[in-house]
Amino acid sequence: MEPESRALDAAVQKPIGDSDRPFLVIGLGNPGIEYQWTPHNAGFLAIDRLAARAGATVSNRRCRALTATTRIAGREVVLAKPETYMNLSGLSVQALLQEFGEEGAKRGSGLAERGSSFLVLYDELALPLGTLRVRAGGSSGGHNGARSINGALGTEEWARIRIGVGPDGLETASRRGQDYLLTAMRKKELAVLDEVLDRVAEAVETVIVSGVAAAMNKWNGPAGNDSSKAG
Repeated sequence: MEPESRALDAAVQKPIGDSDRPFLVIGLGNPGIEYQWTPHNAGFLAIDRLAARAGATVSNRRCRALTATTRIAGREVVLAKPETYMNLSGLSVQALLQEFGEEGAKRGSGLAERGSSFLVLYDELALPLGTLRVRAGGSSGGHNGARSINGALGTEEWARIRIGVGPDGLETASRRGQDYLLTAMRKKELAVLDEVLDRVAEAVETVIVSGVAAAMNKWNGPAGNDSSKAG
């Protein structure tokens, strides 16, 4: 096994990062009321759900993001919503990591090797609405926000939760792709997303307490992917 692979495997087997510094949970999206309820803002909506559960308000401006400091599962946590727009998310993520003492924020550093203290939440068109996937790293899969983070950090080794927003199989081609991602969701779609946001919040807690591997085992199966309401 290559050294890089061993480092990644070791990192996902334990709780993430140094408990002496805040754990960062960063949700991706686009600022502006016109984007608030679009599929592409699932990451922002997940941060709002985490904040609501913790009794926090995401309103402080720092590192080109709206932030809130709270406690989740007994750990100090900073919730963040970058205001750079999706395509430049990496600029804010890098600034946040540097401010909160993440050595791996230096371009090209091995984040997994240090057990980095952050998690990114974002929408995934390739997953059905009502599902989620936890990953320890990987390519952007065509997601512009993830691509920006990979570029800014010089690595794909960062933990993430991908929130399924893929439209119903019967939807027409006109509601797929970028047009779909930037169009406000319908009432029935919002109802499905609302339910999965609670599971995303619980998956975040699992990552904080038990690590990425435990979260993958728990949430990448039926517990995290009940898409029965998505039709």
